[in-house]
Amino acid sequence: MGIALGAFGAHGLKMILSSELMAVFQTAVTYQMWHSFALILIALMMDMNINSNTKLLVWAARLIGIGIVFFSGSLYFLAVFNCHWLGVITPIGGISFLMAWLLIFIFSLKGYRK
Repeated sequence: MGIALGAFGAHGLKMILSSELMAVFQTAVTYQMWHSFALILIALMMDMNINSNTKLLVWAARLIGIGIVFFSGSLYFLAVFNCHWLGVITPIGGISFLMAWLLIFIFSLKGYRK
């Protein structure tokens, strides 16, 4: 989805959006892509921990999903529809991302075993 939206932004919106709104759209794509990779990391960590408690990773994945919707989603709408009021929900996604990374860090500190 991130690749498709990135291509859409680069080719379909380049002439329509201002450079400022294009940068907002690109930020949404970038955060969505990086956090999609984080979901892959979580899946790999869960696979390596079949017999241990992975509740922290499950919650981290949920928070990343919430973060993508609220952070990237609000930035997509802000850029495309110029809805600046959506900027007030963007921090909810940012906080979700931060909480997810904290849970991944805590899980890593506990050590994982197969």
